[in-house]
This record gives sequence, structure tokens and C-alpha cells, in this order.
Amino acid sequence: MAVPRLAGGSSAPSYLADRMSWPSPPFGLGPRLMNSASSNPSRNLKSMSSSSKEMSASQQIDAIIKKSGDWHGETLSQLRSVIKKADPAVVEEVKWKKPSKPEGVPVWSHDGILCTGETLKNAVRLTFPKGAQMKDPKKLFNTRLDSNTVRAIDFHEGDGFDEAALQALILEAVELNTSKVSER
Repeated sequence: MAVPRLAGGSSAPSYLADRMSWPSPPFGLGPRLMNSASSNPSRNLKSMSSSSKEMSASQQIDAIIKKSGDWHGETLSQLRSVIKKADPAVVEEVKWKKPSKPEGVPVWSHDGILCTGETLKNAVRLTFPKGAQMKDPKKLFNTRLDSNTVRAIDFHEGDGFDEAALQALILEAVELNTSKVSER
């Protein structure tokens, strides 16, 4: 393969020559490495490790709550407390980071996802991936009712909620997840 020449006739550094011949970037190097011909690839690889990877999931959720700043953050914080009180063994995670939501989505798991928490324009939503299998005797689920799998609860500004009923839903979600694990 001929080494590409840069303006002025000098040869391109080897990493640039290789990059110029790639039909697409090698796996794991993505567009960030490919953006600037004058950039240092090792520096770009370091910049790809975002600060959120250095923060624990709990710290990332704290940041999501703080970023909300208004009643959304306060409500999400209260819901998080109820979830952790209902199941002290719950694992906090942050998933589904994307350009439109770079901070990701808070997730609470115990042998599988129990629920996710999202701040929407007019609500804070807890979504239960196995909600359609749950009994919900207090009728907390108020959205996604037509889904064959998930159910969700939207909390609006000024809404109160039945903490004991929410804890019971969390425990039922734990039971669904742990009973599936024990059947394997």
C-alpha cells in the first residue's frame, strides 16, 4: 500500500496512513478517533473514557437527580429511597446512555431489572419490565397499561404516593425475578 502524501509532499504518519485506507474505523475506535487528522490517537482513546465511567452508578444517579434540580429530582430521590428501603439488596445501575440522554437511565436490579426511573417533561416515571405479570392490588400502575409486558407509574408534580404500596410492588418484582432464577 502506498503511503499517502500530505500537502507539501511529506508522508503521513503511519497511523494516519492506515486510517486513510480504512473503509470504516476498526471496531472500538469509532468516529471520535477518526475526526481529526492532526489528533493523537492515544489521547483520543483516553478522552473516550467519560467521567461517568469513573463514577459509581450511585454517584451517577445522584448526578441525574441533581441535574433535574426541581420537583423531578426531588420525586426521583424519594422514589429511590423507597426502592432501597423495600429491597436493601437492590443494585443500582445506569443504562442506555445515548446522545439524547447522555446521563443515562437509573435502573434498580435484583437478579434482573426491577424498575427504571426517568424524568419526563411532566412526570417522573417508574417502569417495571415485568409489570404485566404483577398483581398491583392498589392500582398504582397508571400508564403503559396496554403493554403485554411492562407497566409504569407516572408521578406528577404535587402528587403524593402510597409508600407501602410502592414497596409491595418492588418486593413483588423481586419475587418475580428471584423465582425465575430459582427455576433455572
